[in-house]
Amino acid sequence: MLNKIFSMLQLQQQLNDATNGENWENGITKNAKHINWKRCIYMECAEMVDSFAWKHWKSIDKPSDWNNHKIEVVDVWHFIMSEALRDYNIGLKGNVEDLALNISQSLEYARIVDMKETYGSIEDIFAIVEEIMCTVLNKSEFDIEKLLKQFFHLVELSGLNLDSLYRLYVGKNILNQFRQDNGYKDGTYIKVWDGLEDNMIMKKIWEDNDHLKPEQLYRELAKQYTALTQIMQ
Repeated sequence: MLNKIFSMLQLQQQLNDATNGENWENGITKNAKHINWKRCIYMECAEMVDSFAWKHWKSIDKPSDWNNHKIEVVDVWHFIMSEALRDYNIGLKGNVEDLALNISQSLEYARIVDMKETYGSIEDIFAIVEEIMCTVLNKSEFDIEKLLKQFFHLVELSGLNLDSLYRLYVGKNILNQFRQDNGYKDGTYIKVWDGLEDNMIMKKIWEDNDHLKPEQLYRELAKQYTALTQIMQ
């Protein structure tokens, strides 16, 4: 229970260190770009809503894309963990271990540990997503603990539990590392592979090979990406 949340936080810390440079918690990357994790969160939340046919004037019969929704939940999780790590570091609240312990002791986190993967209503999902957006847009009083609780409620409604969240997170973490290593920042990375977004390629590799270790997932991504780029040359 504690190991998985600690592992995810540790992986996120390592990814941020590698991508943004050490001391990214101060809000500036090694390339002198400002970091705003809260903006990242509410922009990803907006993308998450588009997994569903919410528009009353367009594509009203479009089926819900739960697979994409789950990927978006994990994307938001990257940014929420980053904001939590920043908040604990800057606020002198403790280290990664302290943050992991505090999260593991929350009721909302405990509820997703062994729960069956069930789905809430779309309107309930919209409601909690909008609550998350309101929390990060509140400039006068920001509460990271409140944000974490809201996120785990979203996980509960999204057909995820701790195991599936962990698995998808590790997969996306490796994909993000792969992107950074293959031109994501300079715009040369190809995100759509033979008609499928790389998120879905990663998810399919995990599902087809549930025994893979993270480093093996990276190698499989590299293998498929190399084949793709060779065809396009």
